[in-house]
Amino acid sequence: MTGLRRRAAAALLAAAALLPLGGCAPLAGLQQQARAPAAPAAPPGLRIIGTARIAPGTDWGGSTFGGISGIDRNPATGEYLLISDDRSAHAPARIYTARLEYGLRGLAPPEITGVHWLRQADGRPFAGARRPEPGVDVPDAESVRWLLGGAQFLWTSEGDFSRGFGPQLRASRADGSHVRTWALPESFQPGAGRGPRRNGTLEGLAVAQGGRSAWLAMELAWHQDGPPARHGQPGGPVRFTLIDLEDGRPLRQIAYQPDAAPRARRLPFGPELNGVSEILDAGAHHLLVLERAYAAGAGFAARLYRIDTRRGSDTLGLDTLTPGNHTPAPKTLVADFAALGQAVDNLEGMTWGAPLADGTCVLVLVSDDNFNPAQSTQFVVAEYRPQSGGNAPCGTTGRP
Repeated sequence: MTGLRRRAAAALLAAAALLPLGGCAPLAGLQQQARAPAAPAAPPGLRIIGTARIAPGTDWGGSTFGGISGIDRNPATGEYLLISDDRSAHAPARIYTARLEYGLRGLAPPEITGVHWLRQADGRPFAGARRPEPGVDVPDAESVRWLLGGAQFLWTSEGDFSRGFGPQLRASRADGSHVRTWALPESFQPGAGRGPRRNGTLEGLAVAQGGRSAWLAMELAWHQDGPPARHGQPGGPVRFTLIDLEDGRPLRQIAYQPDAAPRARRLPFGPELNGVSEILDAGAHHLLVLERAYAAGAGFAARLYRIDTRRGSDTLGLDTLTPGNHTPAPKTLVADFAALGQAVDNLEGMTWGAPLADGTCVLVLVSDDNFNPAQSTQFVVAEYRPQSGGNAPCGTTGRP
């Protein structure tokens, strides 16, 4: 999230000693952390297999690797697609490909295998924020999902509010070339005290089963729906909207209530908030929802929930969400990473990984280092089992 980067950079540098930057010194830009032991009190649902890090400032393919805000696995190749939310002069908007090898013994250092610039309809790369192109937004890319077949992928941008551009949903080919841009509902556009908050828009994306529709998840509550979640205050509900990928029509919308931020800030300045940083298809009518929190001086926290989208009332016709005029989708806790004993960085991306040999489902999560020397790109790999036992449906999004 670009806004979090701007608000938190000074606070992160001042509190670097408090951030979860464990691991040995980097070797050729990579840091590997030993497999984390399972905590005796860990809740059912998730068990950490291992973590690994890529150090900030690592150069790859003529770009500075970092700002990774979304991840998805291509079942056709086994490679992972990573999208960067970089809007600066590090390089144009871009995607990376990578390989991850893991098993019961842990996670090997990630291998970056390629980089492609995201391109406009005319074939040119997007410009950066320092030299924006008139009439074209500077993308703030946040989430990425392969479409069926692995030839094209969807990706979201939080928008370029200062230049009049709202959030965006686009499709591109594997080489970054443009396929399509959807016209999103008017309610998604920024307004005076209404609609989405700057840097709090399309943080999450999940392709619904069959690949004909996609859920778009806001990170924070719309202005008229309430304030963002803070310590001791859960704030307003967040809207998830199901979009028909053929004609762009909104099919349904539900409300999701984030937790209050689990930690209070320890510094007199900087953010203290909690919001939705990613969603993921988890079987028919179900989503996994990743909540990511940050408090200045206290660091990051994350919790993972599972929801049934049928159990939240349709809020498409509601201009303002108020207590009593809607039913938020009930949520079931899968894991609190603090309870798992796993320190986390700025987790923003989540995907299904390749299952283990026994068929156990695997989740892969990745963090955005904000191009901050006090952070790193953290990969977290975990076994996932539903609390009812057995294996959950797992694989890439958009399954038939």
